[in-house]
Amino acid sequence: MEFLTWLFPALVLLCTQQHRCIRAMTDIGDYIGSNIEISWLPNLDDLMKGYARNFRPGIGGPPVNVALAIEVASIDHISEVNMEYTMTVFLHQSWRDERLSYNHTNETLGLDSRFVDKLWLPDTFIVNAKSAWFHDVTVENKLIRLQPDGVILYSIRITSTVACDMDLSKYPMDEQECMLDLESYGYSSEDIVYHWSENQDEIHGLDKLQLAQFTITNYQFTTEMMNFKSGQFPRLSLHFHLRRNRGVYIIQSYVPSILLVAMSWVSFWISQSAVPARVSLGITTVLTMTTLMVSARSSLPRASAIKALDVYFWICYVFVFAALVEYAFAHFNADYMKKQKNKLKARRQSGEVNVKNAIVLFSLSIAGVHQELAISNRHHRIPRSLPGSYGTIEIETGETKLRPEMKLDRKSGLKSLFKPIDADTIDIYARAVFPAAFAAVNVIYWVAYTMFSSPMSSPEQSHLLLYARDGWASNTNAV
Repeated sequence: MEFLTWLFPALVLLCTQQHRCIRAMTDIGDYIGSNIEISWLPNLDDLMKGYARNFRPGIGGPPVNVALAIEVASIDHISEVNMEYTMTVFLHQSWRDERLSYNHTNETLGLDSRFVDKLWLPDTFIVNAKSAWFHDVTVENKLIRLQPDGVILYSIRITSTVACDMDLSKYPMDEQECMLDLESYGYSSEDIVYHWSENQDEIHGLDKLQLAQFTITNYQFTTEMMNFKSGQFPRLSLHFHLRRNRGVYIIQSYVPSILLVAMSWVSFWISQSAVPARVSLGITTVLTMTTLMVSARSSLPRASAIKALDVYFWICYVFVFAALVEYAFAHFNADYMKKQKNKLKARRQSGEVNVKNAIVLFSLSIAGVHQELAISNRHHRIPRSLPGSYGTIEIETGETKLRPEMKLDRKSGLKSLFKPIDADTIDIYARAVFPAAFAAVNVIYWVAYTMFSSPMSSPEQSHLLLYARDGWASNTNAV
């Protein structure tokens, strides 16, 4: 009895599991029979029989037409020091290989990325790339699709560091043009012809990019033929124009420079007698301006071209240094005028002493004359000339007075040309001249570097086709 009690539940459980297994097998069979039609799939092994991936499609015949399209995923970094930028793109290539055509169905096959290793591929490379790499997380980022007529769509994700020649003469108010050049490395125009895809009217993703220092204002697609010793090679280029964002430079460079120049003007309101205050302020502003110039140039390449930022720094440096020189000039004039006043005061004092001495001598001479007249009257004669007489004294005193006056008259013409100016007057003039001159120079600077900059191309995208002399464009039909 106890045995039947244990046996009955075991039989019930076995029947239940068998029913579930049968139901699962039935569901799998229904799924395979209804949702997947295995019969329409072409046999890839039959397609690859006799396929030689080392030879291009239609070898010996007309060149292969390869259509290219680009989608920009990101522009990570633009470096002025190395003159390069890093870009991640999705590169789409499409061409026809009649060896892979099939007529089993009209459906397009989406194949595994490992199937790419069995196919012939265009040897497209980035001409101006410094380095590049493919993405392989979690698998290789490749896409391959095959259409019934043999058209292959091959897409791959690439990150590349590309060289970009920059003209930094108007930095940071410059506009740059960078390029991405695509070309066949080994196949000349007799074997392969590149052209932009018909759907490549615009670059997807480029309008959504947010760059830290630049704004993309325009882009162009160009096609041209490059002539080398080994033959003519087709090249496709993407040109995009970049305008630098100036806000960060105004905050970090221009505003501090303006404030340093304005701070140097504070010395014009400080008394001339406060020599330590004015000298320390002038030297501090000069040294701070020098530090700002050096720190700003550390993030730029050592190019021979003079940049717009360098010009502005030197303008501010000249004004700061001129403020220091103004105090030296005013202080020199103050000392010179002080010495002149001391000399004039000494001359006045010496003149008063000479007048007193002359009066004493004159009185003594008069007394001597009267005495001699009295003696001569006694002897009934008049002396012709008496030493120390009035006439002699007058002549001598006249000579002592006339000679310095003649010397002063001769020097008065030169001194009038270099007449010293009062130090306070110099400061008063500087308070008006320095700000006015700095404002005028700023107007000239900003007008010259903003309004008269070389215009870039129009914001509307343009398509430029440069054809070679042999008229290869007749072979660039869309796939």
